[in-house]
Amino acid sequence: MGFFMARNLAKNRPQSVTPLPPTLVWNRTKSRAEDLVKEVGDDKAQIAKDPEEVARECDIIFTNLANDDVVKEIYLRFAQALEVGTTIVYIQESLCHMRDPQDSPSLKPKIFVETSTVYPTLAGELDTLIAAHNARLVMAPVFGAPPAADAAQLLVVMAGDYRSKKEVANILIPAVGRKVIDLGGNLEKAPTFKLIGNSLILGSLEILAESFTLGEKSGISAELVQTLVKDLMPTPILVNYGEKMVHDLFDGSKGFAIDGGIKDATHIRRLTTELNSPMPALDTAHQHLLTARALHAAARDRGEQVFETLDWSSLVAGTRVAAGLDGFDSGKVCVPRHVSYASA
Repeated sequence: MGFFMARNLAKNRPQSVTPLPPTLVWNRTKSRAEDLVKEVGDDKAQIAKDPEEVARECDIIFTNLANDDVVKEIYLRFAQALEVGTTIVYIQESLCHMRDPQDSPSLKPKIFVETSTVYPTLAGELDTLIAAHNARLVMAPVFGAPPAADAAQLLVVMAGDYRSKKEVANILIPAVGRKVIDLGGNLEKAPTFKLIGNSLILGSLEILAESFTLGEKSGISAELVQTLVKDLMPTPILVNYGEKMVHDLFDGSKGFAIDGGIKDATHIRRLTTELNSPMPALDTAHQHLLTARALHAAARDRGEQVFETLDWSSLVAGTRVAAGLDGFDSGKVCVPRHVSYASA
């Protein structure tokens, strides 16, 4: 996801009278950043040596990271880099007094844009980390699978300072996304909204998985049930994830990896607990995700795993196993000889 977003930002930068410098990119796996620069050219993107360089050199910093712990780790590094930068600027201004410090480009407020899916209360922690360093935070999680990110069709949710949101929106639309939903100034609202959205997706996956499994158990193929999905509920999410389940296309490198799905489900369940708002479908989906991951780990131990990592649509393995079927191989479905119905 982050790769496509960064690539599209680099390729479709806002128009400016003064030519903009290349987009500065950083990834834990350096080869990914190298691939991006190779694709767009070094006139549009350059590789930062570390997150600290990004924080010091850039006016607007976008982050898209795996989980809450990684997000907080990176923002701690940002804050430490800004602390050093602030000290240097103070010393320089004290020595020269050649211009009003407020006119110094180095004192222009930076904007940090967090696009990951995180627990809402983390927003306040991140804001506290950077607010002391003349920086503003915009929480801007995105909806859309990697293909949507590739096509710059993401749905962006924003919360934070109004002027900062406007500036960020002008950069992201249409370079990265198709639409912005503004949740106001409360930073926690955007990640909360993202979790609500993911609960809709994950709950739908659970219903799909259960329906396909019921079809297989009753002697009606999952392929036939999928045709019903296409006719009755032809939404891209249901159709696309239905295809993955029906054809055992559980490659997490081409979709949403199961660890991310479990993280999101855990966040949603925590939120429902705190707000006394039960979501039993999410409880079940969470258990089926754990079952799928456990089955995959056991297959890896035997050297029999098909994919390096699973897509979260593999939760269908949980419903299949619960029904006595093979978790990852729909070809092993045992079709009953007959189905009888009794009526009073």
